[in-house]
Amino acid sequence: MFKKKTRTMNPNTTDTLIGEGTIFDGRIKSEAGIRVEGHITGNVESEGDVTVGENGSVKSNIAARNVLIAGTVHGNIATKGSVRIMSTGKLYGNTTTQSLIIEEGGLFQGNSRVETAGSTAPATETQQTQQSQQQQHPDSQPFASTAPSTGGQHGSPSSPAPAPAFGYSSSTSPL
Repeated sequence: MFKKKTRTMNPNTTDTLIGEGTIFDGRIKSEAGIRVEGHITGNVESEGDVTVGENGSVKSNIAARNVLIAGTVHGNIATKGSVRIMSTGKLYGNTTTQSLIIEEGGLFQGNSRVETAGSTAPATETQQTQQSQQQQHPDSQPFASTAPSTGGQHGSPSSPAPAPAFGYSSSTSPL
């Protein structure tokens, strides 16, 4: 007699808002986007985008298409698209994404893994060069950076080349 209508949510729309002054404790799963202006403790899963506003605070892991952070996130993030940390945003946790954008003033403390679509462990040009050199010269030293040495005897052959610095902290604390 009554037919249940199935409605597909558009992941490009935001259907869930955790407003400022709201505290939510639990798991949120949505087929559309989620905007957080309040506080969430628990996992967040979205087929759409997750936006954490300037006053928003999330203490959870987030899985979404894209994540935009203008507030604070304590937890790990996995996206199919991008993670964008705005100038007021703070991410304390690890991220796996296709694109990581940190605006000047944004804070990221954790590890990042940037992957291309469909890959699980992309090899960088440097890694490919190292592997190629090892195959051609198995007894040689691994590929070394051509950056000038900053320690030891001012570039003496015995002082190791410094690891490349990318401006991100790789230390994380237990969540």
